[in-house]
This record gives sequence, C-alpha cells and structure tokens, in this order.
Amino acid sequence: MILKIILAKQAGFCFGVKRATQMAFEAAKKGGETFTLGPIIHSPQVVQKLEEMGVGVLKSLSELDSGAIIIRSHGVASEELEEAVRKELEIVDATCPFVKKAQEHVKSLSEAGYDVVVVGDADHPEVQGIVSYAKCKVYVVGSGDEAAMLGKMGRIGIVAQTTQSFENLKNVVLECLMKANEIRVFNTICDATAVRQEEAKALAKKVDCMIVIGGYNSANTRRLAQVCSELQPRTYHIEMAQQLNSIWFEGVDKVGVTAGASTPKWLIDEVIEQIELLNKDNKH
Repeated sequence: MILKIILAKQAGFCFGVKRATQMAFEAAKKGGETFTLGPIIHSPQVVQKLEEMGVGVLKSLSELDSGAIIIRSHGVASEELEEAVRKELEIVDATCPFVKKAQEHVKSLSEAGYDVVVVGDADHPEVQGIVSYAKCKVYVVGSGDEAAMLGKMGRIGIVAQTTQSFENLKNVVLECLMKANEIRVFNTICDATAVRQEEAKALAKKVDCMIVIGGYNSANTRRLAQVCSELQPRTYHIEMAQQLNSIWFEGVDKVGVTAGASTPKWLIDEVIEQIELLNKDNKH
C-alpha cells in the first residue's frame, strides 16, 4: 500500500506572517545594525535564518541607541513604539494589519470611555501589545468562565486576539451582556485562523495520522494540534522533520499534514520528504 500524504491547503504562512518575514529579510539584505524587538514570528527556524543574516533579537529597546528596529508581526506595546520614535531609530513596522486594527479599536473604545475586555491569552505578546493601547480599565479574559468573574460595568468594549476561535469570543460576549448596560464588540479574529482550523478538522477526520508543524511557542499551532487530536488521537505536533518517528506511520494509509501560521514552506517540504523516507524504511 502506497502511503498517501494530504497537505492542507491553508498550511503555513498566513498573510500577516508572510508580509512580516518579507519585510524582515528585505531589511536584513540592506545590512547595517538591524534588530527585531522580540522574535519576528513564532518560528525558531526563521529567527535563526535572520540571525545568520545579521539580524539580532532584542528583549527591550534599552539595548539599542541607533540602527534599525523591526516590529514583529504580533506588534509591540505602544510605549515601545514611542521609545523607538524618541530614539530616532529606523522603524520597520511589520505588525500584522489585523493586529493593528485590534490595537486601534482598543484605543478608540478606551478614549470613548468604555471598559475594555480583550479576549485572549494574557501572556501572549500580541495581547500584551493590544492591551497597552487602552487608556483606562482593561481586562484580559481567556474564556466565558473568566468573563463571568468580571464585576458589573457601565459600558464594555470587546476585542479579540486575532487567533482566537469565534466560539470563545461568542461565549465572552454572552457573559459581558449580563455585566453591562451597553456593550460594543469588534470581531478582530483573522479569518485565516478559522479557515485553517476548520480545514484541519475536516482532514483529521479522514486520515489515520495527523502531523501538525509549527513552533511550540506558537499559540495558533498549539490550537491546531488540539482541535486535530480531539478528532484524531494519532496527532503529533512537531517543529522539524528530524522529530518524526517511523513508529507513527506503522499501519497508516493516509497522513494529514497541516502547519501553523508561522511555519515556512521549506519546513513543511522537509517534513513531507522525511515522511516519505520513513515510509520507505518501514517497508524494508
């Protein structure tokens, strides 16, 4: 039996990540002192390639007084952007336009006097950046259950981390309806995330094994692995081809492959080649 490998159509770079990496590699080619503020995307392999081209990663702008700074796809806190302007650094703003929109909504809601609720992971750099644009009260909730613990408020403005599920946003909105006299909701979820998840679910149902490729620090990749494993217990989340195990493919006719929004095409290609090699070895 020939092993059939099915690659999801939406696997790999989303629009925002593709744009950010292109901007980063173009900046790297120009030479000169160039850094990213935090990892450009959640892919250690891409970060390493940029480092090989002379682009370092900074934890904070206190380490830099001149040169170019690349703002990652997740965006940064408003005060960090202000500091870069103040230091007269060359700014390459690779913030995903969808993330930028969420930042703008938080700012306008806050200025209009709304208490702001951000639906997302409080520890995620995207959320930390979004939250910084609020000028008054702001709360981060990860679920409807967390939203239920909020106190009563007059007016609530809601935005979501771009990689959240629509279901989670809906649950938070329903809880907030019971907390305030007025709520205003901006659906800032990126369609690519929802499409990718639905496609992965459909694929997981019809294969014997599912491989999900992407950084272990990537929230959207971890979520992909989670939704796949609920439908296909033989789901494996890997970062690189070398982590594949031939045992996973024993007795398997169909393998599904998908990848997070920060996973470059060359990594996906390497994984598919390695699966084919392991399958040949299994037959011998």
